[in-house]
Amino acid sequence: MSKTVEVNDTTFDDFVKNNPKVVVDCWAAWCGPCRMLTPIIEELSEERDDVAFGKLNVDQNRNVPMKYGIMSIPTLLYFKNGELVDKTLGALPKTVIESRLAAMD
Repeated sequence: MSKTVEVNDTTFDDFVKNNPKVVVDCWAAWCGPCRMLTPIIEELSEERDDVAFGKLNVDQNRNVPMKYGIMSIPTLLYFKNGELVDKTLGALPKTVIESRLAAMD
């Protein structure tokens, strides 16, 4: 059972502010690398109770991608206490994402 939350332009700010550590996966249905990243995000959401994972469809939501300068997908946005602390591009291996999460501790 996935703990990943679907967020949009309206719910994004509250999601980021109401969770101490957040990773938002910015994706689109047509994006092959996004589909490769999805199972990794799902797995991490099961393993990491200390991190809230969200998914933002960039085709359906334009404000958040503009605000954070997202030009390519998949992009992962990492937030700690409501502040953007990291950003990664591409379908990264799980170990790379885990190291970014460890840096947030």
